[in-house]
Amino acid sequence: MTMHLAFDLSFTHTEGKWASPGSWEGRTYPDVRMFQELAVLAERGGIDMLFFGDGTSIPDTWQGSLDAAVKWGIQWPRQDMSPYIAAMAQVTSHVGFGLTYSSTFMHPYYVARLLNSLDHVTGGRIAFNVVGSTRVSDARNYGFDMLPPHGERYDRMEEFMAVCAALWDSVDPSAIVADRSTGVFGDPAGVHRIDHRGAHFAVQGPLNSVPSPQGHPVVVQAGSSPRGIAASAQFADIIFGIGGHLTSQQRHRTALDAALAAARRDPARVGILWAVQVILGRTADEAAARKEAMLDVWSHEAVGAYLSYNSGFDFSTLARSFTLSDVAEQIRLAEGTQAGFVQLVIDEVGEDARMSRDEFFERGWRYATGYDQTYAGTAASVADALEENFEATGSRGGFMIANPLSTPSSLADVVELLAPELRRRGAVGPAYPGGTLRENLLA
Repeated sequence: MTMHLAFDLSFTHTEGKWASPGSWEGRTYPDVRMFQELAVLAERGGIDMLFFGDGTSIPDTWQGSLDAAVKWGIQWPRQDMSPYIAAMAQVTSHVGFGLTYSSTFMHPYYVARLLNSLDHVTGGRIAFNVVGSTRVSDARNYGFDMLPPHGERYDRMEEFMAVCAALWDSVDPSAIVADRSTGVFGDPAGVHRIDHRGAHFAVQGPLNSVPSPQGHPVVVQAGSSPRGIAASAQFADIIFGIGGHLTSQQRHRTALDAALAAARRDPARVGILWAVQVILGRTADEAAARKEAMLDVWSHEAVGAYLSYNSGFDFSTLARSFTLSDVAEQIRLAEGTQAGFVQLVIDEVGEDARMSRDEFFERGWRYATGYDQTYAGTAASVADALEENFEATGSRGGFMIANPLSTPSSLADVVELLAPELRRRGAVGPAYPGGTLRENLLA
C-alpha cells in the first residue's frame, strides 16, 4: 500500500518558530493569509490533509504558573481554527482539513452540526479529530475543578461519537425533495429523531441540517493508552500516532489491530498517521546542522512548561533522583497523559530504572523539541527512512509531518523536495484521486 502525507499545523508559530530563519516575513499570526498560503502550498504538493490540534488554555502546569508559557510562547497563542478552515477552503479544491474538539468538554449536537456545515463549505474535505482532554487548565475553562477520570473520559468519548454518528444519519439524503412544481421541500419519512439518552448526553435530534458531501466527516483519534486504543477501534477512520520510537509504534499497531478485530472491524482498513518532523537539506551536512540548531531554541523552563502541560503533571516537583515507575504512578493519579513522554522513556530504560532530575530533563529537551522524532537529510535519505518506517509499522496510513524549524520554509521543502521524491518512487500514490477527503485519505 502507498503512504499518505498530512501536515500538522498545530504549532506553526509557537516555541520560537515565529522568529526562526525561514519564518514568515510580513505576516504575523493569526493572519488568515498565512494559512491560505499554506493551504495552496500543500495542495501543490499533493498533501492529503492539513491538521490542527488544539488546546483551550495557556499551559500553567509547570510551577502552577502560566508565566513560562507566556514568556517563551509554549503552545500559545492558539485560535479556534474552524473559520480559518473555511477561508482555506476558498483558495483550494482538494486538500483536506482536520479540526480538533474535545468530547470531554463539548456537546455532540453542537459539534456534529458545525462539522456538517464545514463539510459543506469545504466540499467534503473535513476531518474531526476527537480528543479526551488531559489538561486540568483546559478543564477549568469549562467549569471543571479537576479532570474526570481517564476511563470516564473515554466512556464519554464513545458515547459522544455514537451521538454524532446518529445525528449525521438522522436526515437521509433522499429526504431533500425540493420539488418546485409542488412546493414540497422535504420528505418527513426521511427525517428521524435519535432519542438518545445515555450516561452523559440526552439528545432528541434530528440534526436540523442538510446531509453533507461525506455524510460523516473522516474521524481521527490519537489515544495510545490501552483504553484510548479500545476507543479508537470503535469509531476512528484513521489514527494519529506518536512517531519516532519504533518499538512503541509497533506495539501501538499490534494493539490496535487486536482491538479492531475484537470490534469486528478490518484492521487493514484503519491506518495510522505517525507524527514526524522532517528537516531537508541539499546535502546531508546541511540537514544535520539544521537539526542541531533545534536544541538551541528552547530554555530549561520552556521545556518544563511543555512537558508538564502535555503530561498533566508538574515536573518541577521531581526529586533529585527517582524511579520512572514512581513518576508514571503520579501521572496516573493526576489523571494525566499515561502514554506520553514518561512512557517512552520507560520503553527505553525500563520502569524500575532510577534517573536523576538532570538526566530526565536532558531527555525531555530532546522530546520537547522533537529531536528524536526528526528525520534529517537529503530528500532521498529521508524518503528511505520513511519507507523503512512505514513498512516496519504495517504499511497502513502514513505520516503527519510537522515543522521543527520554521513556517513556511520547512513545509515548502517537503513540498518541493520530499513529496516529489516519494511520488517518483511510487511510495505515495497519485494526488487526489477522489472528490472527498474520505476518498483520498482512506484510499
